Amino acid sequence: MATAMFLNLPRGLKMPVLGLGTWQAKDKGELESALNTALELGYRHIDTAYIYENEKIIGDVLKQWFNSGKLKREDLFITTKLPMFGLKPDRVEYFLKKSLENLQLDYVDLYLIHFPIGFKFDTSTGRPVVNDKRQLVPEGKTDHVAVWKQLEEQVDAGRVKTIGLSNYSISQIETILKSARIKPANLQVEIHVYFQQRELVDFCQKNGITVVAYSPLAAPSYNKVLQAMGRESKKLPDILGDPVVNKIAKKHSKTPAQIVLRFLLQRGIAAIPKSVTPKRIQENINVFDFSLDENEFKELWNLEAGEKGRVHDFNMGFDLKDHPDWPL
Repeated sequence: MATAMFLNLPRGLKMPVLGLGTWQAKDKGELESALNTALELGYRHIDTAYIYENEKIIGDVLKQWFNSGKLKREDLFITTKLPMFGLKPDRVEYFLKKSLENLQLDYVDLYLIHFPIGFKFDTSTGRPVVNDKRQLVPEGKTDHVAVWKQLEEQVDAGRVKTIGLSNYSISQIETILKSARIKPANLQVEIHVYFQQRELVDFCQKNGITVVAYSPLAAPSYNKVLQAMGRESKKLPDILGDPVVNKIAKKHSKTPAQIVLRFLLQRGIAAIPKSVTPKRIQENINVFDFSLDENEFKELWNLEAGEKGRVHDFNMGFDLKDHPDWPL
């Protein structure tokens, strides 16, 4: 089964279906090395976000590649995201300009609203508001339509090529679709073989919204993140140790990671696995020289575990489930 190398977005834009995720990659030397390795190997899709605190590092590396003549700006697809404390109409342009300044770019290819729950921001300090436990403080219900209209204005201004959403529910996407002048081009959510989000993916694809899977390997190092936040570790899905995945990997002489990434691509979903390890960065992009047959695809399809397979609960150390914009 042939798999497209790109997903088609509005305005003739093409998104490479395999990108480099950069969440939790903040060490300067480590991230610079990872980016240089990825670009040398042919990655042309880089995903970041304002809250990742690594846009400046990425911007420096991209500038070096542009200045050397090895790449042109139009060769790359760059995604970044509006932070949760930017979820007000009057903050959209402010945070987008911050991201463009950090990345040293005139525009990004895709700008996503990172999460549908807004958090308080102190304009006098330029910092998000935190409580005595150093936790972000949620706002009330967000006017998603008003925020979306500001994203549309950023397209008009030429600061972004396309706009989209991340971690939004079907009902929240429908709210945007009903009033949008420029429809969402993309939805980015957690998707992997244990957490396949079938209804959400079907809805997006039927409505012309491309889908990108973050944590496509189920974030095997996520407990380190929880520990850094002072939260308890959780039992994570062991996709790379799954016997079905390993059986198929052995048959194709591929790694388990390559098998589960290929599964997503054959569903028409792009993937942005995060790694700073050169060997894994190389392995992750080598997924275009084989295909899963119908039986193999079905075996992986049957690994769906629903909510039990979800890694990211977004409680951020406190319970957001009663918030009116809770999307899960």
